[in-house]
Amino acid sequence: MAQKNKKFSFGPGFLITAAFIGPGTVTTCSLAGAKFGYALIYAMVFATLTTIILQEMSGRLGLASGFDLAQALREFPENKILKIIYILLTFSAITFGCAVYEAGNIIGGSLGLEMVTPISKNYWVILISFLAGVLLSTGKYNWIEKFLITLVAIMGFSFLTTAIIVRPDFKDILKSFVPTFPLNSFYYILALIGTTVVPYNLFLHSAVVKEKWKSIKDLTNLRKDLFLSISLGGIISISIIITSAVAFYAKGIPLEKGAQLAEQLEPLFGPIAKILFGIGFFAAGMSSALTAPYAAAFASAGVFNWKRGKKDFRFNLVWAGVILIGLFISLLNLNPLAVIVFAQAANGLILPVASIFLLLILNDINKLRNYANNLFQNILGIITVAIVSAIGIWHIIRIFLH
Repeated sequence: MAQKNKKFSFGPGFLITAAFIGPGTVTTCSLAGAKFGYALIYAMVFATLTTIILQEMSGRLGLASGFDLAQALREFPENKILKIIYILLTFSAITFGCAVYEAGNIIGGSLGLEMVTPISKNYWVILISFLAGVLLSTGKYNWIEKFLITLVAIMGFSFLTTAIIVRPDFKDILKSFVPTFPLNSFYYILALIGTTVVPYNLFLHSAVVKEKWKSIKDLTNLRKDLFLSISLGGIISISIIITSAVAFYAKGIPLEKGAQLAEQLEPLFGPIAKILFGIGFFAAGMSSALTAPYAAAFASAGVFNWKRGKKDFRFNLVWAGVILIGLFISLLNLNPLAVIVFAQAANGLILPVASIFLLLILNDINKLRNYANNLFQNILGIITVAIVSAIGIWHIIRIFLH
Protein backbone atom coordinates (compact mmCIF):
# COMPACT_ATOMS: atom_id res chain seq x y z
CA MET A 1 0.00 0.00 0.00
CA ALA A 2 2.84 2.32 0.84
CA GLN A 3 4.23 1.82 -2.64
CA LYS A 4 0.97 2.95 -4.24
CA ASN A 5 0.93 6.17 -2.25
CA LYS A 6 4.49 7.02 -3.18
CA LYS A 7 4.31 10.04 -5.45
CA PHE A 8 6.77 11.15 -8.08
CA SER A 9 8.44 14.46 -7.21
CA PHE A 10 10.67 16.71 -9.25
CA GLY A 11 14.33 16.60 -8.42
CA PRO A 12 17.83 17.10 -9.85
CA GLY A 13 16.56 17.47 -13.42
CA PHE A 14 15.28 20.93 -12.58
CA LEU A 15 18.64 21.81 -11.09
CA ILE A 16 20.13 21.02 -14.52
CA THR A 17 17.44 23.10 -16.25
CA ALA A 18 18.14 25.98 -13.86
CA ALA A 19 21.82 25.68 -14.71
CA PHE A 20 21.35 26.11 -18.46
CA ILE A 21 18.44 28.59 -18.42
CA GLY A 22 20.79 31.37 -17.49
CA PRO A 23 21.81 34.66 -19.09
CA GLY A 24 23.88 32.68 -21.59
CA THR A 25 20.81 30.89 -22.90
CA VAL A 26 18.73 34.07 -23.01
CA THR A 27 21.49 36.00 -24.80
CA THR A 28 22.53 33.24 -27.21
CA CYS A 29 18.95 32.35 -28.15
CA SER A 30 18.12 36.04 -28.56
CA LEU A 31 21.08 36.64 -30.86
CA ALA A 32 20.29 33.47 -32.85
CA GLY A 33 16.71 34.66 -33.37
CA ALA A 34 17.74 38.23 -34.15
CA LYS A 35 20.38 37.22 -36.72
CA PHE A 36 18.81 34.14 -38.33
CA GLY A 37 15.11 34.23 -37.49
CA TYR A 38 13.70 30.74 -36.85
CA ALA A 39 16.45 29.04 -38.89
CA LEU A 40 18.46 27.68 -35.92
CA ILE A 41 15.55 26.26 -33.92
CA TYR A 42 16.61 22.78 -35.09
CA ALA A 43 19.92 23.28 -33.25
CA MET A 44 18.05 23.89 -30.01
CA VAL A 45 15.88 20.79 -30.57
CA PHE A 46 19.05 18.74 -31.13
CA ALA A 47 20.68 20.27 -28.03
CA THR A 48 17.63 19.45 -25.89
CA LEU A 49 17.50 15.81 -27.04
CA THR A 50 21.27 15.53 -26.55
CA THR A 51 20.96 16.86 -23.01
CA ILE A 52 18.30 14.29 -22.14
CA ILE A 53 20.37 11.42 -23.60
CA LEU A 54 23.65 12.37 -21.90
CA GLN A 55 22.13 13.38 -18.57
CA GLU A 56 20.21 10.07 -18.43
CA MET A 57 23.52 8.24 -18.82
CA SER A 58 25.08 10.41 -16.15
CA GLY A 59 22.20 9.85 -13.70
CA ARG A 60 22.06 6.10 -14.43
CA LEU A 61 25.77 5.89 -13.68
CA GLY A 62 25.21 7.51 -10.28
CA LEU A 63 22.35 5.20 -9.28
CA ALA A 64 23.75 1.94 -10.72
CA SER A 65 27.37 2.20 -9.60
CA GLY A 66 27.23 4.44 -6.55
CA PHE A 67 29.92 6.56 -8.23
CA ASP A 68 29.30 9.91 -9.86
CA LEU A 69 31.05 10.68 -13.16
CA ALA A 70 34.08 12.31 -11.52
CA GLN A 71 34.57 9.39 -9.11
CA ALA A 72 34.10 6.90 -11.94
CA LEU A 73 36.86 8.60 -13.94
CA ARG A 74 39.13 7.96 -10.98
CA GLU A 75 38.00 4.42 -10.12
CA PHE A 76 37.06 2.69 -13.38
CA PRO A 77 40.23 2.83 -15.57
CA GLU A 78 42.63 -0.02 -14.71
CA ASN A 79 45.51 1.50 -16.67
CA LYS A 80 47.30 4.06 -14.46
CA ILE A 81 48.42 6.27 -17.37
CA LEU A 82 44.88 6.34 -18.76
CA LYS A 83 43.58 7.19 -15.29
CA ILE A 84 45.96 10.15 -14.98
CA ILE A 85 44.95 11.42 -18.45
CA TYR A 86 41.26 11.17 -17.50
CA ILE A 87 41.82 13.07 -14.25
CA LEU A 88 43.95 15.85 -15.75
CA LEU A 89 41.66 16.41 -18.74
CA THR A 90 38.57 16.37 -16.55
CA PHE A 91 39.95 18.79 -13.98
CA SER A 92 41.35 21.26 -16.53
CA ALA A 93 38.31 21.20 -18.82
CA ILE A 94 35.69 21.47 -16.09
CA THR A 95 37.41 24.14 -14.00
CA PHE A 96 38.17 26.23 -17.10
CA GLY A 97 34.67 25.77 -18.46
CA CYS A 98 33.03 26.60 -15.15
CA ALA A 99 35.19 29.70 -14.61
CA VAL A 100 34.38 31.12 -18.07
CA TYR A 101 30.73 30.16 -17.67
CA GLU A 102 30.66 31.82 -14.26
CA ALA A 103 31.88 35.09 -15.75
CA GLY A 104 28.98 35.01 -18.21
CA ASN A 105 26.54 34.28 -15.38
CA ILE A 106 27.78 37.11 -13.18
CA ILE A 107 27.84 39.60 -16.06
CA GLY A 108 24.35 38.52 -17.12
CA GLY A 109 22.92 38.95 -13.64
CA SER A 110 24.56 42.36 -13.28
CA LEU A 111 23.22 43.51 -16.67
CA GLY A 112 19.73 42.63 -15.49
CA LEU A 113 20.05 44.80 -12.38
CA GLU A 114 21.73 47.60 -14.37
CA MET A 115 18.60 47.74 -16.55
CA VAL A 116 16.36 48.60 -13.60
CA THR A 117 18.69 50.75 -11.46
CA PRO A 118 21.08 53.66 -12.06
CA ILE A 119 23.84 51.74 -10.28
CA SER A 120 26.87 50.66 -12.34
CA LYS A 121 27.22 47.04 -13.46
CA ASN A 122 30.51 46.62 -11.56
CA TYR A 123 28.81 47.10 -8.17
CA TRP A 124 26.22 44.44 -9.05
CA VAL A 125 29.01 42.11 -10.23
CA ILE A 126 30.55 42.26 -6.76
CA LEU A 127 27.17 41.79 -5.03
CA ILE A 128 26.18 38.76 -7.15
CA SER A 129 29.56 37.12 -6.54
CA PHE A 130 29.18 37.72 -2.80
CA LEU A 131 25.64 36.31 -2.74
CA ALA A 132 26.72 33.21 -4.66
CA GLY A 133 29.49 32.64 -2.13
CA VAL A 134 27.16 33.04 0.85
CA LEU A 135 24.51 30.69 -0.57
CA LEU A 136 27.04 28.00 -1.51
CA SER A 137 28.73 28.20 1.89
CA THR A 138 25.51 26.95 3.52
CA GLY A 139 25.98 23.58 1.82
CA LYS A 140 22.22 22.94 1.84
CA TYR A 141 21.41 21.33 -1.50
CA ASN A 142 17.63 21.03 -0.98
CA TRP A 143 17.20 24.73 -0.22
CA ILE A 144 19.30 25.75 -3.22
CA GLU A 145 17.36 23.37 -5.48
CA LYS A 146 13.98 24.88 -4.50
CA PHE A 147 15.34 28.39 -4.95
CA LEU A 148 16.58 27.59 -8.46
CA ILE A 149 13.33 25.92 -9.52
CA THR A 150 11.45 29.09 -8.55
CA LEU A 151 13.79 31.31 -10.56
CA VAL A 152 13.50 29.10 -13.66
CA ALA A 153 9.70 29.17 -13.43
CA ILE A 154 9.66 32.99 -13.34
CA MET A 155 11.92 33.36 -16.38
CA GLY A 156 10.21 30.61 -18.34
CA PHE A 157 6.65 31.87 -17.87
CA SER A 158 7.45 35.28 -19.36
CA PHE A 159 9.01 33.99 -22.58
CA LEU A 160 6.51 31.18 -23.09
CA THR A 161 3.60 33.59 -22.75
CA THR A 162 5.21 36.18 -25.02
CA ALA A 163 5.96 33.56 -27.69
CA ILE A 164 2.23 32.82 -27.83
CA ILE A 165 1.12 36.45 -27.81
CA VAL A 166 3.34 37.53 -30.73
CA ARG A 167 1.64 34.94 -32.99
CA PRO A 168 4.68 33.59 -34.84
CA ASP A 169 4.40 31.96 -38.26
CA PHE A 170 4.09 28.27 -37.32
CA LYS A 171 4.73 27.12 -40.90
CA ASP A 172 8.12 28.81 -40.82
CA ILE A 173 8.80 27.32 -37.39
CA LEU A 174 8.07 23.82 -38.72
CA LYS A 175 10.42 24.45 -41.65
CA SER A 176 13.17 25.33 -39.16
CA PHE A 177 13.26 21.72 -37.94
CA VAL A 178 15.13 20.88 -41.17
CA PRO A 179 18.83 21.74 -40.60
CA THR A 180 20.22 24.67 -42.56
CA PHE A 181 23.50 26.53 -42.16
CA PRO A 182 23.13 30.24 -42.90
CA LEU A 183 26.30 32.24 -43.46
CA ASN A 184 28.27 32.78 -40.21
CA SER A 185 25.85 30.59 -38.22
CA PHE A 186 28.31 27.88 -37.04
CA TYR A 187 29.49 29.93 -34.06
CA TYR A 188 25.89 30.36 -32.90
CA ILE A 189 25.03 26.70 -33.49
CA LEU A 190 27.99 25.79 -31.29
CA ALA A 191 26.91 28.35 -28.69
CA LEU A 192 23.30 27.06 -28.68
CA ILE A 193 24.60 23.55 -28.03
CA GLY A 194 27.10 24.80 -25.45
CA THR A 195 24.48 26.77 -23.54
CA THR A 196 22.17 23.73 -23.31
CA VAL A 197 24.39 20.65 -23.14
CA VAL A 198 26.59 22.06 -20.38
CA PRO A 199 29.56 19.72 -19.71
CA TYR A 200 29.73 20.39 -15.99
CA ASN A 201 26.07 19.35 -15.64
CA LEU A 202 27.10 15.78 -16.48
CA PHE A 203 29.26 15.79 -13.35
CA LEU A 204 26.78 17.70 -11.20
CA HIS A 205 23.79 15.53 -12.08
CA SER A 206 25.53 12.20 -11.44
CA ALA A 207 26.52 13.53 -8.01
CA VAL A 208 23.24 15.08 -6.85
CA VAL A 209 20.96 12.21 -7.92
CA LYS A 210 22.35 10.36 -4.92
CA GLU A 211 21.06 13.16 -2.70
CA LYS A 212 17.54 12.64 -4.04
CA TRP A 213 17.40 8.87 -4.68
CA LYS A 214 19.23 5.97 -3.06
CA SER A 215 18.47 3.01 -5.31
CA ILE A 216 18.57 1.97 -8.97
CA LYS A 217 14.86 1.21 -8.52
CA ASP A 218 14.36 4.98 -8.81
CA LEU A 219 15.69 4.99 -12.39
CA THR A 220 12.15 5.46 -13.75
CA ASN A 221 11.66 8.52 -11.56
CA LEU A 222 15.03 9.87 -12.67
CA ARG A 223 14.03 9.52 -16.33
CA LYS A 224 10.63 11.19 -15.77
CA ASP A 225 12.32 14.03 -13.92
CA LEU A 226 14.86 14.54 -16.71
CA PHE A 227 12.39 14.32 -19.58
CA LEU A 228 9.95 16.81 -18.05
CA SER A 229 12.50 19.31 -16.79
CA ILE A 230 14.89 19.31 -19.75
CA SER A 231 12.00 19.39 -22.25
CA LEU A 232 10.61 22.42 -20.43
CA GLY A 233 14.02 24.08 -20.64
CA GLY A 234 14.19 23.37 -24.37
CA ILE A 235 10.71 24.83 -24.93
CA ILE A 236 11.70 27.97 -23.02
CA SER A 237 14.87 28.32 -25.12
CA ILE A 238 12.92 27.91 -28.38
CA SER A 239 10.42 30.51 -27.12
CA ILE A 240 13.28 32.98 -26.70
CA ILE A 241 14.44 32.37 -30.28
CA ILE A 242 10.86 32.96 -31.47
CA THR A 243 10.33 36.18 -29.50
CA SER A 244 13.68 37.54 -30.69
CA ALA A 245 12.96 36.61 -34.32
CA VAL A 246 9.68 38.53 -34.17
CA ALA A 247 11.12 41.52 -32.28
CA PHE A 248 14.34 41.97 -34.27
CA TYR A 249 14.82 39.75 -37.33
CA ALA A 250 11.34 40.31 -38.79
CA LYS A 251 11.74 44.07 -38.40
CA GLY A 252 15.33 44.24 -39.63
CA ILE A 253 16.54 45.64 -36.30
CA PRO A 254 20.07 44.55 -35.23
CA LEU A 255 20.53 43.31 -31.65
CA GLU A 256 23.71 44.97 -30.40
CA LYS A 257 23.18 46.02 -26.78
CA GLY A 258 22.05 44.18 -23.67
CA ALA A 259 19.31 46.70 -22.96
CA GLN A 260 17.61 45.74 -26.25
CA LEU A 261 16.93 42.22 -24.98
CA ALA A 262 13.96 43.48 -22.97
CA GLU A 263 12.15 44.55 -26.15
CA GLN A 264 11.17 40.89 -26.71
CA LEU A 265 8.80 41.03 -23.74
CA GLU A 266 7.08 44.31 -24.67
CA PRO A 267 4.08 42.52 -26.31
CA LEU A 268 3.35 40.97 -22.89
CA PHE A 269 4.43 43.60 -20.38
CA GLY A 270 4.40 46.85 -22.37
CA PRO A 271 6.30 49.76 -20.79
CA ILE A 272 7.35 47.74 -17.73
CA ALA A 273 9.02 45.05 -19.87
CA LYS A 274 12.48 46.46 -19.18
CA ILE A 275 12.00 46.30 -15.43
CA LEU A 276 10.59 42.77 -15.41
CA PHE A 277 13.15 41.50 -17.91
CA GLY A 278 15.94 43.01 -15.83
CA ILE A 279 14.70 41.16 -12.74
CA GLY A 280 14.32 37.95 -14.73
CA PHE A 281 17.79 38.29 -16.26
CA PHE A 282 19.22 38.78 -12.78
CA ALA A 283 17.34 35.67 -11.61
CA ALA A 284 18.74 33.64 -14.51
CA GLY A 285 22.28 34.87 -13.82
CA MET A 286 21.98 34.20 -10.10
CA SER A 287 20.69 30.65 -10.59
CA SER A 288 23.50 29.70 -12.96
CA ALA A 289 26.08 31.53 -10.84
CA LEU A 290 25.32 29.01 -8.08
CA THR A 291 25.54 25.84 -10.13
CA ALA A 292 28.81 26.46 -12.04
CA PRO A 293 31.08 26.72 -8.96
CA TYR A 294 29.17 23.91 -7.22
CA ALA A 295 29.69 21.61 -10.21
CA ALA A 296 33.42 22.41 -10.42
CA ALA A 297 33.80 21.56 -6.73
CA PHE A 298 31.89 18.27 -7.09
CA ALA A 299 33.94 17.25 -10.14
CA SER A 300 37.26 18.13 -8.48
CA ALA A 301 36.34 16.32 -5.26
CA GLY A 302 35.39 13.25 -7.27
CA VAL A 303 38.54 12.98 -9.36
CA PHE A 304 40.91 13.72 -6.45
CA ASN A 305 38.98 11.73 -3.82
CA TRP A 306 38.30 14.66 -1.50
CA LYS A 307 35.45 14.86 0.94
CA ARG A 308 32.49 16.88 -0.28
CA GLY A 309 30.76 19.69 1.51
CA LYS A 310 31.68 22.74 3.51
CA LYS A 311 33.83 20.76 5.96
CA ASP A 312 36.55 20.14 3.36
CA PHE A 313 38.53 23.32 2.65
CA ARG A 314 39.64 22.00 -0.79
CA PHE A 315 36.03 21.57 -1.91
CA ASN A 316 35.30 25.12 -0.72
CA LEU A 317 38.49 26.41 -2.33
CA VAL A 318 37.44 25.18 -5.79
CA TRP A 319 33.97 26.74 -5.83
CA ALA A 320 35.32 29.93 -4.27
CA GLY A 321 38.09 30.03 -6.88
CA VAL A 322 35.59 29.69 -9.73
CA ILE A 323 33.57 32.60 -8.32
CA LEU A 324 36.68 34.77 -7.91
CA ILE A 325 37.89 34.07 -11.46
CA GLY A 326 34.39 34.84 -12.75
CA LEU A 327 34.42 38.05 -10.72
CA PHE A 328 37.83 39.07 -12.10
CA ILE A 329 36.78 38.52 -15.73
CA SER A 330 33.50 40.33 -15.07
CA LEU A 331 35.30 43.42 -13.81
CA LEU A 332 37.32 43.73 -17.03
CA ASN A 333 35.98 46.22 -19.53
CA LEU A 334 34.79 43.61 -22.05
CA ASN A 335 31.70 43.53 -24.25
CA PRO A 336 29.10 41.82 -21.98
CA LEU A 337 27.19 40.06 -24.77
CA ALA A 338 30.43 38.85 -26.36
CA VAL A 339 31.65 37.36 -23.04
CA ILE A 340 28.34 35.60 -22.44
CA VAL A 341 28.21 34.02 -25.91
CA PHE A 342 31.93 33.10 -25.81
CA ALA A 343 31.31 31.19 -22.58
CA GLN A 344 28.65 29.09 -24.31
CA ALA A 345 30.90 28.42 -27.32
CA ALA A 346 33.74 27.39 -24.99
CA ASN A 347 31.42 24.87 -23.33
CA GLY A 348 30.54 23.54 -26.77
CA LEU A 349 34.22 22.84 -27.40
CA ILE A 350 34.73 21.16 -24.00
CA LEU A 351 31.60 18.99 -24.35
CA PRO A 352 33.15 16.25 -26.58
CA VAL A 353 35.80 15.52 -23.93
CA ALA A 354 33.24 15.00 -21.15
CA SER A 355 30.74 13.09 -23.31
CA ILE A 356 33.38 10.69 -24.74
CA PHE A 357 34.55 9.84 -21.21
CA LEU A 358 30.92 9.29 -20.18
CA LEU A 359 30.33 6.90 -23.10
CA LEU A 360 33.46 4.90 -22.31
CA ILE A 361 32.46 4.52 -18.65
CA LEU A 362 28.86 3.56 -19.48
CA ASN A 363 30.22 0.59 -21.47
CA ASP A 364 32.00 -0.92 -18.46
CA ILE A 365 29.87 -4.06 -18.09
CA ASN A 366 31.93 -5.33 -15.13
CA LYS A 367 31.04 -2.28 -13.05
CA LEU A 368 27.51 -1.50 -14.31
CA ARG A 369 26.30 -4.98 -15.33
CA ASN A 370 22.69 -4.75 -16.60
CA TYR A 371 22.74 -0.95 -16.46
CA ALA A 372 25.62 -0.46 -18.88
CA ASN A 373 24.69 1.03 -22.25
CA ASN A 374 22.86 -1.27 -24.63
CA LEU A 375 23.35 -1.15 -28.40
CA PHE A 376 20.60 1.44 -28.96
CA GLN A 377 21.93 3.73 -26.22
CA ASN A 378 25.44 3.46 -27.65
CA ILE A 379 24.24 4.31 -31.15
CA LEU A 380 22.43 7.40 -29.80
CA GLY A 381 25.46 8.37 -27.76
CA ILE A 382 27.96 7.91 -30.59
CA ILE A 383 25.82 9.89 -33.06
CA THR A 384 25.40 12.67 -30.49
CA VAL A 385 29.10 12.86 -29.65
CA ALA A 386 30.08 12.68 -33.33
CA ILE A 387 27.83 15.61 -34.30
CA VAL A 388 28.90 17.77 -31.36
CA SER A 389 32.59 16.97 -31.96
CA ALA A 390 32.31 17.72 -35.69
CA ILE A 391 30.77 21.13 -35.00
CA GLY A 392 33.44 21.90 -32.40
CA ILE A 393 36.32 20.81 -34.65
CA TRP A 394 34.92 22.77 -37.58
CA HIS A 395 34.67 25.85 -35.39
CA ILE A 396 38.35 25.51 -34.40
CA ILE A 397 39.35 25.09 -38.07
CA ARG A 398 37.41 28.22 -39.00
CA ILE A 399 39.24 30.19 -36.29
CA PHE A 400 42.63 29.24 -37.79
CA LEU A 401 41.43 29.86 -41.34
CA HIS A 402 40.53 33.40 -40.39
